[in-house]
Amino acid sequence: MPDSTATAPEPLDAPVLDRPRPRTARLLDVVGRVREVGIALALGLLVLVVAIQEPRFVRPGNIEEILLSVSILSIVAVGQTLVVLTRNIDLSVGSIVGVSAFVCADTMRGSPDLPIPLILILGILIGAGLGVVNGFLVTVGRVPAIVVTLGTLYIFRGVDFVIAEGDQVNAADVPDGFLDLATARVLGIPSLILFAVVIVAVASYGLRRWRSGRELYAIGSNPDAARLVGVPSGRLVFGAFVICGALAGLAGVLWAARFGTVDARAGSGLELAVVAAVVVGGVNIFGGSGTAYGAALGAILLGTIENALSILKLNPFWLQAIQGAVIIAAVTVDALITRRLQRALRKARRRA
Repeated sequence: MPDSTATAPEPLDAPVLDRPRPRTARLLDVVGRVREVGIALALGLLVLVVAIQEPRFVRPGNIEEILLSVSILSIVAVGQTLVVLTRNIDLSVGSIVGVSAFVCADTMRGSPDLPIPLILILGILIGAGLGVVNGFLVTVGRVPAIVVTLGTLYIFRGVDFVIAEGDQVNAADVPDGFLDLATARVLGIPSLILFAVVIVAVASYGLRRWRSGRELYAIGSNPDAARLVGVPSGRLVFGAFVICGALAGLAGVLWAARFGTVDARAGSGLELAVVAAVVVGGVNIFGGSGTAYGAALGAILLGTIENALSILKLNPFWLQAIQGAVIIAAVTVDALITRRLQRALRKARRRA
């Protein structure tokens, strides 16, 4: 059963002789913890270095601004984590955010008396519907996820432009209750941050405690073995894409509420930041290991880097270069760790 260690469990019904021995399981446990601890240490070091040069970096107002800026990213990263755990990827999340953001903002402009919970449901349904398209093509059409979602990235964005028809929704066009989704405070904490915290917590609990969550790890660890022991791989992969789309749809509603001004370009380029947050957060791009908490930590690290560049008055275009570099570094480290763990597992089984 996976926990916050970012390790992948054996298939639930695997024969006893095929399960890792306790010593190997402890090794996997330690590696998982080291990944998340390493992210936290890197984050702490970054904060310390920047704070020495610019003390205002650690002021409460700036820390809150960092958390606000990464809340939407964290929500989308949680959905991406579910997909990546199964050895797939969804590159269309930025476009899904954009479609949901514009449609929901435009709906609020035309129907300002519409209850806010309904607009949240609308955004989630839009995202889930687009996630169904991705999941169907991947699981039923047997098309590689990277090909499908690269295509739907542009298709969904094109649909967004067709719907928008060059129009733009401004903050003055929507009711204050809609904008309060991002700006209202609960016990002094911005509601946008609370949305992200709740979603990360629920996803982490589900991956640890629910059978379907554990089976996602099994699919990513060894798809063939998972199918042999009866794991419904197709259904779970399809569900991962739908949930990823639904969370991106919710993020689109929150995007519109936070920024107020929305057009067809909303969420453009977000997919790169999401993938970076996921892999930097310790989710193995090859599937089978990672946590929602780790993905959220990766998002916070990237948001902190972006804020630090602004505080230190450095060129913001460095951010994309940094995101690309950390993706390459994280994937390389994952590949090295995976090979070492596989050798350790083989040695442990030979000794057994």
